[in-house]
Amino acid sequence: MTAVHLLADGEEIARRRALAPKDRVIEAWADLHLPGLYWLGDQSKAILDGLGPPMPPQLSIPADAVAVYYGPQLCDLESLPTEESLRGRVLSAHGIAVAWITLDRFGQRVSHAPSSPLDPVFHLRRLGGGAGHVWRLFTTRQDAADYLGDHYGPDSEARAWAGKLADDTFDAILARHTPRR
Repeated sequence: MTAVHLLADGEEIARRRALAPKDRVIEAWADLHLPGLYWLGDQSKAILDGLGPPMPPQLSIPADAVAVYYGPQLCDLESLPTEESLRGRVLSAHGIAVAWITLDRFGQRVSHAPSSPLDPVFHLRRLGGGAGHVWRLFTTRQDAADYLGDHYGPDSEARAWAGKLADDTFDAILARHTPRR
């Protein structure tokens, strides 16, 4: 099972990143609420761990705990970001899920200029990818249901997907996946 890991040593991440082969991509997303913490997927963490002693995570969350909705009009597949990167980005903003909203329900390309890193709508594509992708991050199940009902229609598959999210909040994800001490 794949996971997204929370690491605390930003200086060591940066040091090892500089040592990594140029053809290996390390995506580390700074936590937008807790300075000094970074979210990385298995592949990025494995690259870092191959450049020194294993870096112990503060927390590891199964990747599938962060749901991704692609919708019926998904396109430009070659430029989609990796799910590892996408899920790390969602967790960095303390989100629980994300939806691909590059096209609206009428097939028109969505344009958006995020106002800050905490804006729930953001752009993300694969490194070196052509077409850009627009994503909507959700911090609660209700937020997802409301937004997707408006974006795709109240009786849509997307709204039903939102209603089935495993966790209602970021804190619920943490509670479910934080080891008991």
